Amino acid sequence: MKAVFISFNQAYYEMIVAIMDRNNIRGFTYWEQVQGRGSKTGEPHYGNHAWPTLNSAIITMVEDRQVTNFLDILHKLDKQTEALGLRAFVWSVEQNI
Repeated sequence: MKAVFISFNQAYYEMIVAIMDRNNIRGFTYWEQVQGRGSKTGEPHYGNHAWPTLNSAIITMVEDRQVTNFLDILHKLDKQTEALGLRAFVWSVEQNI
């Protein structure tokens, strides 16, 4: 099992949840407002007068066999509107209850 952490412009929320639904990825934890900036490109998302946009984040546990397809779909979404910003990171899950 893998943990997939997705940080994204808030505008992506409904699209990402729909992608998860279509791919049988049910459980997740959602943070509505997170702040940050990309390591290479993109504008900061600070929620202030200078940088008014905010990001959101989702972490979900995904079966190993689903990870590659899920990341491919998220990458295609990011490529459609790169200025918004979407990043996904995968960690191995050692144990769970």
